[in-house]
Amino acid sequence: VQPPEKPLQAEEWNRLRESFQSPEVFEEVMFNSMVRYNSPIDVAKSLLTHVAKNNGDIGYNLLVKYLALCVQQGKISEIHDVHDILKIRFKVLESGAYNLLIRGLSNSDQWRMALTLLEEVKKIMIPSRTNYECCIKAASRHQEMTLACELYHEMLAKDLVPTLDVLQAFFDYSRGMKDPELQKELFGILLYLRENQIYPHKTFMRSIKLWFESIPGENWRGHLTNITDSGQCPVCNHQLEDSELTEEEYNNLSERIIRDVIHGTDTFRKTSPQEFEAFQTFVENRLPFDIVIDGLNVSHIKPRRMQCENLFEAVNCLAKNNVRLLVLGRKHMLINSSNWKREIMKEMQNKADFFFAENISEDDAFLLYATLRSGKHCKFVTRDFLRDHKACLSDSVTRHLFRKWQRGHQISKKTFLFFFIPQPAFRYDCVVQTTGDTWHIPYKDIFEEKYSYQVPRKWLCLHQK
Repeated sequence: VQPPEKPLQAEEWNRLRESFQSPEVFEEVMFNSMVRYNSPIDVAKSLLTHVAKNNGDIGYNLLVKYLALCVQQGKISEIHDVHDILKIRFKVLESGAYNLLIRGLSNSDQWRMALTLLEEVKKIMIPSRTNYECCIKAASRHQEMTLACELYHEMLAKDLVPTLDVLQAFFDYSRGMKDPELQKELFGILLYLRENQIYPHKTFMRSIKLWFESIPGENWRGHLTNITDSGQCPVCNHQLEDSELTEEEYNNLSERIIRDVIHGTDTFRKTSPQEFEAFQTFVENRLPFDIVIDGLNVSHIKPRRMQCENLFEAVNCLAKNNVRLLVLGRKHMLINSSNWKREIMKEMQNKADFFFAENISEDDAFLLYATLRSGKHCKFVTRDFLRDHKACLSDSVTRHLFRKWQRGHQISKKTFLFFFIPQPAFRYDCVVQTTGDTWHIPYKDIFEEKYSYQVPRKWLCLHQK
């Protein structure tokens, strides 16, 4: 429905309603269109007036849709009006209305009303990430950095993952402040990026650089650079952390993953103890492997091709250097079908060891077990990020080691024409790192919402002169 461009009289609305296919949902559909087309507020008001005259009042849903349009256009006095009506007429609001009110009010001079609403939300549900972030940004904009930090910690304690947008706001609004406590908080945010292997995008990186350079009396200087293959920063000559785990770190990690992840709570959800035992025996009799491949995952890499062709291409490419390959497959791959050709499967089995699990099994635990049991040199290929398994590791030190091991051992695949080009792992560790008087921050050119194990090549070097 195309909404009218100017306010209508009652009879005009009536005519429109009668010509509509389903008159009983006319108002709802019309308001949805107004939000989509960003209609003028006075057009929406004329429909509300018409509904109020006809029905005696305006339903909750229509009020919330009208509120969405007001928030979209930043109409603060209208947002206040709807807030007052909703509070008088309804004891409790649902999350959609709270989200809109907090978003709308946090952008106004009366932003503290958004904090009051946040407290209300806490009494009935866990506030959303957006609820917190609107309030954090409002506090930051008004230089209330202590309040912004409190809300940020509260948000993390509720396991809400902050967006890069809100993390950037801390750096944008803290420029030029000489405040040791605030500085500690912002260093904490950089360590949060390290801990979670998050790479800031270019605009966020620039905010970090400008903040460092604005700290009164500290003489920080930032330079954009590329780290050499050996891991040395060309700007300050600092040697970055090695990507290799020490023998002791590797053994600890291997033990913890096998104990907590593989034999812990999550393995047998989609595999049986008997199947996993058979797999362990299979692996122990054939150790060590050089590369372990998640066969089903790799077989989907190019959707328009036969799955067995995708896998065959990967196996062919990786088998070139006489490496020992283990492919984790599923039993349905052995049945001749349009996606799985028997002769191609036979040819692949001459080049690699295959283990075929039940069709309902999860292969992550198999993948981790075979790779870790093969030793420090063994790499693995999957497009999965193994997020769930990192979550099973209870302490942050082990989680950090897991990510570090993953960065050094997960082969990322770049499809170029019809070839796999495995990207080699770096010798240095690609995460935020500091020595106190230097910070090195890897960044990406563009914003990526999804976590990626593919590491950036560009770095921000910050050092004190």
